[in-house]
Amino acid sequence: MQLTRFTDLGLRVIMRLAVSPGGGGLTTSQVADEMSIPYTHTTKVVLRLKELGMIEARRGRGGGLTITDRARGTTVGWLTRQLEGDDEVVTCDGATPCPLRGGCKLRGALRRAQNAFYDSLDEVTIDDLVREPRDAQVLLSLSVGPN
Repeated sequence: MQLTRFTDLGLRVIMRLAVSPGGGGLTTSQVADEMSIPYTHTTKVVLRLKELGMIEARRGRGGGLTITDRARGTTVGWLTRQLEGDDEVVTCDGATPCPLRGGCKLRGALRRAQNAFYDSLDEVTIDDLVREPRDAQVLLSLSVGPN
């Protein structure tokens, strides 16, 4: 299974904010530059993370992005499900339905594998990803990428 770029960026942004002194204070533009992510993509990710209650975003002087306490204890599995959506690994229906869909067991097997993937991520929280000092140092030492 491959995560969408959106989910990948969402996880990276939340990890970066998790190691910021005070839980954030960075602007969307700063996060985009540090993570070498296009600003427009970062904005979409930040909006979704805010909708999910994972971050707070304040405008103006003294504003910026801040990770919430709720986000720190959130499992990577839950957040990944929210960012990925509930789509199946394969689509058997649609404009050209698969002729095997009536008796095929692949769809069910792939759904079970997808659930097992998410279940394994439910054992890891956002804080677990950045708990070790070296993990935080890697994220804090990011240099501004090319514009």
